[in-house]
Amino acid sequence: MMIKVAKIKCLGGHRLRATFSGGMAGEYDFSTIVSEGGPMAEPLRDPAFFERVFLEDGAPSWPNGFDAAPGWLRREIEAAGALARDAVA
Repeated sequence: MMIKVAKIKCLGGHRLRATFSGGMAGEYDFSTIVSEGGPMAEPLRDPAFFERVFLEDGAPSWPNGFDAAPGWLRREIEAAGALARDAVA
């Protein structure tokens, strides 16, 4: 089964809460990715731009075309010990 993000929510700064299609959820801080950057990540340094995140085909995406692979995001959250069943799912 392909992992998709079903819901995404900005938590301030460069933190997002992702709820995955299987009902698991967790928070991820994109600060490191944004600071290490490159041309695609640079616009995300602006918190107002970062907050414009939306879901496209189950992947957190931004208006400039930057996106985060849902499977990668889930693995990162799980590796940090922050993956849990979403209480509001």
